[in-house]
Amino acid sequence: MKKFLYLLTLVAAFSSCTENFEETNTNPYEISNESLKQDFNHVGAFFPSMLNSIFGNQIDHNLTNVSYAQHLAQPSVFTGNVNNTTYYIRWNGYWGREYRDIMAPAKQVIEIAEEDGYTVFVEWANLIRILSMSRVTTYYGPVIYTQYGNDGPGVYDSEPELYNAFFSDLDRIIAEFSANMDYTGLAAFDATYEGSVSQWAKFANSLRLRLAMRISKADPALAKTQGEKALADPVGLIETNADNMNISLYGNKFHPAQICYEWNDTRMSATMESILIGYQDNRIHSFFRPISVADLVEDYAISVEAATTLRDQLIAAHPDMPYKGIRNGAELIAKDDHTPFSKIHKDFNEPSKVTSRKVLSADEVFFIKAEAALRGWAGAGDAQTNYENGVKASFELWGAAGADAYLDDDSSLPIDYDDPVYPDPINDFTNQITTTVAWDEVASDEVKLEKIITQKWIAAYTNEMEAWVDFRRTGYPKLPPVYQNSSNADWGVVPSGEFIKRMPFVNDERENNPAGVADATSKLGGPDELNTRLWWDTGGPNF
Repeated sequence: MKKFLYLLTLVAAFSSCTENFEETNTNPYEISNESLKQDFNHVGAFFPSMLNSIFGNQIDHNLTNVSYAQHLAQPSVFTGNVNNTTYYIRWNGYWGREYRDIMAPAKQVIEIAEEDGYTVFVEWANLIRILSMSRVTTYYGPVIYTQYGNDGPGVYDSEPELYNAFFSDLDRIIAEFSANMDYTGLAAFDATYEGSVSQWAKFANSLRLRLAMRISKADPALAKTQGEKALADPVGLIETNADNMNISLYGNKFHPAQICYEWNDTRMSATMESILIGYQDNRIHSFFRPISVADLVEDYAISVEAATTLRDQLIAAHPDMPYKGIRNGAELIAKDDHTPFSKIHKDFNEPSKVTSRKVLSADEVFFIKAEAALRGWAGAGDAQTNYENGVKASFELWGAAGADAYLDDDSSLPIDYDDPVYPDPINDFTNQITTTVAWDEVASDEVKLEKIITQKWIAAYTNEMEAWVDFRRTGYPKLPPVYQNSSNADWGVVPSGEFIKRMPFVNDERENNPAGVADATSKLGGPDELNTRLWWDTGGPNF
């Protein structure tokens, strides 16, 4: 780990050195120091920084996809409670972060690596570019990818163009990795797989499978072709937790823990409470911190008696499961009203215990294969077996007991939600999920899909972006709408009872690349507004 931290410091040094005029006026992404060529440092040193930038900050994720997927919710009354979480866009920074911190340095790395003949480094950088842009497009739709870095204003790819480019680039990347499985040059810069090219090939192939399923309703033929290619590729897929693609935190604290513990700006969602407690899901104990009298006394400097009364009020609906969540898009009056609700698990607040963040894990691959089996993709295997293996892999990942009993449960259902600090019916909702955990082979494909996606949603905890994708794509899980919908003509109206579909193109692009944004909007197929569906979010039936 010290070596990786050194490399991050080395990258930072490019932009902070002020010994002479030439260095002061050097572009931080121009890798030109000849001494760095020793041991591939001139190309490798930027990879930890690029990988570390895949996940953004509070604005990039917690107040967008994490909230829209309804894993965590906010107690804070940001800007009068009219903000991203209530469908009025105040913050929209993920675009700038990914282009500045990944696409720009990756372009420089690729140019240098190509000049020196380091083809594995070239394709490693290209893989990170795909990972980044495959996430950014889930926010906006069309993005600048195939023509990034060309002279003049950025030209956006339509979503069909983009996914075809992703698949074509993955062909080349996997072929390069497959031909160089014994290559060791990545090791000093790779905190994920310790330089294993075969593991990166497996991740690239699993990413292909993810993207194939994402477009399964928009272009079923292409999705099937690409999905079956991934299922058949000899490099394999991520199907054990040892193979999971995790990004090191490089000694830093898990950022949502900072948001939760230091800023008191995020808590367990009411939807998580409804589903996990209703299903009697033991992963809740690894995901969230129970509400305790001792914690309330420490956090709020109140008496044991007052803390006991408050705890009992918060968990009255299920005293044997001492967890409480906040409804997404809740009506909020004062921050302290809901900060006593459940925090994320305390281990996330300790860098020595949580050292990385997952990007693509075995449970997700199994759930994709389960859906692929429903869709008749060759090589997918049996839907039930994959579904149950996905649940077991997630339980194993989180150290939760009782997976077999959980999978046998054919009666438990998510529970209704009551906000215990505001009078009824403020922030309350009635659960709409009617499927149990246990597989039912005689059920319709629609019911089976709901089971798969609901479990995939739970397992996506700490990497919510694909959960938001799946919800828009399939309609599952059956999430409650936000309680407060502040959308209006400024950013587009989300009708009451419906859900946000995308983020608008960023103001920097609107101001500096208006022609590009106009072209992107035409490729979007609808106005640049919150309620315009992305290409793969067809709104049509699942089968």
